[in-house]
Amino acid sequence: MDGKIGLEEHVSFNDTIEDSNGFLDPGIWDELKSRLLDFHVKRLGFMDQFGMEMMILSLNAPAIQAIPDIAQATEIAKRSNDLLAEQVAKKPDRFHALAALPMQDPESAAQELQRCVNELGFCGALVNGFSQIEQEESAVYLDLRQYWPFWKIVQELDVPFYLHPRNPLPSMSQIYDGHPWLLGPTWAFGQETAVHALRLMCSGLFDEYPDLNIILGHMGEGLPYSMWRIDNRNSWVKAPPQYPAKKKIAEYFNSNFHITTSGNFRTQTMIDAILEMGSDRILFSSDYPFEGVEEAAVWFDNASISEPDRIKIGRTNAINLFKLSI
Repeated sequence: MDGKIGLEEHVSFNDTIEDSNGFLDPGIWDELKSRLLDFHVKRLGFMDQFGMEMMILSLNAPAIQAIPDIAQATEIAKRSNDLLAEQVAKKPDRFHALAALPMQDPESAAQELQRCVNELGFCGALVNGFSQIEQEESAVYLDLRQYWPFWKIVQELDVPFYLHPRNPLPSMSQIYDGHPWLLGPTWAFGQETAVHALRLMCSGLFDEYPDLNIILGHMGEGLPYSMWRIDNRNSWVKAPPQYPAKKKIAEYFNSNFHITTSGNFRTQTMIDAILEMGSDRILFSSDYPFEGVEEAAVWFDNASISEPDRIKIGRTNAINLFKLSI
């Protein structure tokens, strides 16, 4: 399929490039680094070869969220967004951008999102999970009340918010002791992000701001396949859920969340997601350069789904969600 649009596609600049060092074998760091820093050579080459018309670009992880100093996080977020805007402006027919935000300060984050959308032309935001604020061992999540004024701005701007993974802090990772291979995309990324998303759903956030659109990568971080159990555990006792939200979790998931195929290229998994939440809320992505455009595209182009669903997931859902003029 030609014309595919991907929306979890990563870049980096000198301020955050080392955050990606160590996720893959050290022997390929030079190649991974070159792909993260490159915009118009290797990246476009893969896109052209495998029918990808556009990438919606975002900063690598954990990047801004891992900078405890509030002033420094704000400065690097602004600088990264300015640099990203410069690169997008060189090829606006091939690239759009998601803002990096200093969530250490919700007011600054809201102001930076407004600047990125209204002045730089960005089409949303991507945030790498919890933020460390003033202390290395802090982990502050986005369901907390201090962030609700920020969410109000997101709803008013009417742009999607991509909740992207990061590893749990070492002090919160005892379950992985002796099993480091379970960290990162193997398991810890999905577990950490799924819990964060459930916190948002349980908090009542979507009762207050019902028009928010949250995106999860990697086929939903396992959540589509757990919705029934989340809402129906021990159902025979008829006990009401003990969370502030007014509805069942699945109702928020199906109304306020979208998922992408990034880094999870399995047809059975995609079909399960279509059955759970419908093809209108699933979007193609590759997770480049941590995953290959070639792997994502060849799999997706040949997946045993209907052609109308392939077009929606591969292209038109992104056009509609991000209001792209292409």
